[in-house]
Amino acid sequence: MTQAARPSGRGTYHDDFRLSITKALGDQLAEALSHLEPAPLAEENLLRLDERPGVYQLYLDRKFVYVGKADRSLPSRLRNHLHKISGRQNINIGTVSFSCLYVAEDFSALAPEQLLISHHKELKGIPWNNNGFGNKDPGRQRDTTLLKHNHFDVMYPINLDLPVEGLTHGRTTLAAFLKSLKMALPYNFRYAEPPRARLQLVEVPAADLSADAAFRMVSAVSPDIWQITALMGYVIMYAESPKEYKSAWRYYRSGHTIEASPEASPEEMTADDILAFDE
Repeated sequence: MTQAARPSGRGTYHDDFRLSITKALGDQLAEALSHLEPAPLAEENLLRLDERPGVYQLYLDRKFVYVGKADRSLPSRLRNHLHKISGRQNINIGTVSFSCLYVAEDFSALAPEQLLISHHKELKGIPWNNNGFGNKDPGRQRDTTLLKHNHFDVMYPINLDLPVEGLTHGRTTLAAFLKSLKMALPYNFRYAEPPRARLQLVEVPAADLSADAAFRMVSAVSPDIWQITALMGYVIMYAESPKEYKSAWRYYRSGHTIEASPEASPEEMTADDILAFDE
């Protein structure tokens, strides 16, 4: 009796079907964005956007550098980036552009920006997504951290020479001035309020005041032990005279400016470093 022929190998007539829905979504998002013409990151363009959630991409000199999402309002999120970049050295806001897609609120639960990040990482990577660009204030425990050479704050440190917009001229209390300065600066200013700050008066000049001049004015009327430290990405003010920081490039003590030489690690930022800063 002749036996029936068997397949010569396993899997020749059956196999598993693997469908990656998330990859398909990421590919479709990237495809939709690729057909859009990036617009300059400027207020007149942001005013034309709807107050809706979505995903966006940033470009520097038309080179793709960042993927992000807005859970509630695309123009508000992009306006935050405009404000931040405008206060940095080594970068011209006129060379930054963006494109964006509105997405339904229920789609946001799928983390569409992560789908785009995964899509682009397979191809070439995204320079600003793993170098601290989107980070908020890392907290006081990170002030002494040695930044790596490709960190956003190292490549584009804060600009202390730009005029601070939105300050009210005239006489006010030190406490009120510190609060208004924090709100007006395009980078974070974290501080402890000196004693008698709500009684100490300061005179804000009528002329445009740079951040550098504002910090000198504050340090001149603060107690001697108070120190203002300009780190690469933000400014802090505490009673700690004097204290040295690895990432500091300028100190303000008793109305005087002291220049410093910031250090940077030769290593590169990784996704794990970003998670560590966010913890």
